[in-house]
Amino acid sequence: MSKTVLITGANRGIGLALAKAYAAQGAQVIGVCRSCDPALRAVATQVISGIDVTQAEDVRCVVSALDEQRIDVLINNAGCWGDETLGDIHYDEMLDLFAINTLAPLRVTEALLNHLTRGSKVVNITSRMGSIEDNSSGGRYGYRASKAALNAIGKSLAIDLAPRGIAVAQIHPGFVKTRMVDFDGLIEPEESAQGIIARIEALDLAQSGGFWHANGESLPW
Repeated sequence: MSKTVLITGANRGIGLALAKAYAAQGAQVIGVCRSCDPALRAVATQVISGIDVTQAEDVRCVVSALDEQRIDVLINNAGCWGDETLGDIHYDEMLDLFAINTLAPLRVTEALLNHLTRGSKVVNITSRMGSIEDNSSGGRYGYRASKAALNAIGKSLAIDLAPRGIAVAQIHPGFVKTRMVDFDGLIEPEESAQGIIARIEALDLAQSGGFWHANGESLPW
């Protein structure tokens, strides 16, 4: 039986690369996105578009579209970037970062609990910039804080979902050439996707709650 993988933010960048890679493995891919790229429709088994994962009603639409489908792998990939510096911080924009980077993955995971069963996996695409210990350059207040908070949420999810046999991981994809960073990265989305998938394949309950780089490095909190 092929696995079913649901990916948020699946229409471009890392999300699209993950959709393509999983489809090539024979997985059933459910792509959730604001607007559908033709490249996603070409590989996805199901596309649920017009979805803003920060909005409760939109997330309920995702649940309705799934009917009774089991999800083997849930990848909370949708996210946004912020580059705040001290003296030029826009607090409303920081709240937007928290809404999509922090609260949306929790909102989606909670809404889809009935579709996750023993052996399912939940993966939050986070950032090593959410590491407090690793912060040596400062700045980017909203982005760092939103990803640090996501890591905390992921750890709690790992504890709460363990009795259900569901493993959870926080994965940093690397510095990837995507639109979010004006394509100023070090690796291509396809390389990042392969690393993320390898970490997901290795994930089990014994490792649940961890924070890893896509290359397999364990990252400090």
